[in-house]
Amino acid sequence: MSRDTQPCRDTQPHRDTRPRRDTRPCVSTLDFKQKKFRSRLLMSGFALGLAFYGKYSWWDKNSSNFRVRHEDWFAADTPNGGADKLGHTYAFYISTRLMKNGFEWAGYNRKQAVQLAGITSGVISLGVEVMDGFTEKYGFSSEDVIMNLSGISMGIILETYPQWDNLFDIRLKYWPSDDAKRLNDYDPIADYSGQTYLLITKASAIPTLRKQKFLRYLELAVGYGTKGYQPNDGTGTQSTSRHFYYGLSLNLSLLFNDTIFKIQERKSQTQIVTENILEYLQMPGTALLFEHNF
Repeated sequence: MSRDTQPCRDTQPHRDTRPRRDTRPCVSTLDFKQKKFRSRLLMSGFALGLAFYGKYSWWDKNSSNFRVRHEDWFAADTPNGGADKLGHTYAFYISTRLMKNGFEWAGYNRKQAVQLAGITSGVISLGVEVMDGFTEKYGFSSEDVIMNLSGISMGIILETYPQWDNLFDIRLKYWPSDDAKRLNDYDPIADYSGQTYLLITKASAIPTLRKQKFLRYLELAVGYGTKGYQPNDGTGTQSTSRHFYYGLSLNLSLLFNDTIFKIQERKSQTQIVTENILEYLQMPGTALLFEHNF
């Protein structure tokens, strides 16, 4: 192996202020059979896991002939006020990014891993919508397809362009809603009243702000969420509302890197897991958000 290459290993997201120590291209140490086995394991695990959840959460309802259902995006009279649309985007954004890491584990280089992650997420997302088409409750939604593809595209873009990944995060802030508590219906995936989807812009990726001692830990947050749509009691008497959020949040990942993990020469498994969690989830109490009700 030449000095200009290195064995492939699990790579982590580009973080805020720490440049990659080694940007040389990598060469997989896995043979073809090993790569094939890992790839199949990864794709089948993703598909089977989603199918299992879907069967018991979405597709156990009354079946029907295939039908197309047109939904009105984020309108007030839609089933979930549009929160489900952002849920689709967020779910397949995450799947694309995590699958990219998985395909690197399977022995592919970064570019190949991003492509395979996008294709895999795209095919599986289409399969989910086709299955929805055979249920009375959901039906095949072209709006859902578009939002799925939007999430996949965002994942591909941020994995392809590290400078944008350093600047932006897409996160979910979740806390069980009052409706979920009242109805004893604790399902974080379906509890739209407890979800807020946020687009984060990090000060640490802006040169003039990165040099500031305290401002570097701040983030600009904008987001969307709904109340009263789901879960509901089925009486049709619950009040519903849609909310646009804006405000500031705290860059916990950077704060931890500069304090708790600062003394480490190499990233520990704890640091890697922490960084991944904080890239996708906004911890309760770490954002000051104002809201505008539609």
